Amino acid sequence: MNLPSELKYSEEHEWLKVEGEGRARIGITDFAQSELGDIVFVELPEVGDEVTAGEPFGSVESVKTVSELYAPVSGKVVEVNEALADSPENVNTSPYGDGWMIVVEMSDPSQVDQLLTAEQYKETISED
Repeated sequence: MNLPSELKYSEEHEWLKVEGEGRARIGITDFAQSELGDIVFVELPEVGDEVTAGEPFGSVESVKTVSELYAPVSGKVVEVNEALADSPENVNTSPYGDGWMIVVEMSDPSQVDQLLTAEQYKETISED
């Protein structure tokens, strides 16, 4: 299982990468995409929308189920991965690369400190 150590993780299976001054790139983990199976549709917020930590910001539809996506931090959406509209399978093939979902301008960057390290996240998924 691929868990890049430079990323932070939520218990809801999202990853977060801090980028520059107060921005965070967000997607779902390799574990989450493997549990979901083949992803056929991704619903994401619009640029300018506000997201709240712990609240749903979109959903992922796979051949098995529909799962909500939960924001690991609060803030304003400044970028959306438009390529996922035509290529939702990028979430399966490259969850930490081409399969990223949104970039958020964080309203409270200290929320990142409450997220899990790769090691902590690995422990939570091995308990499932």
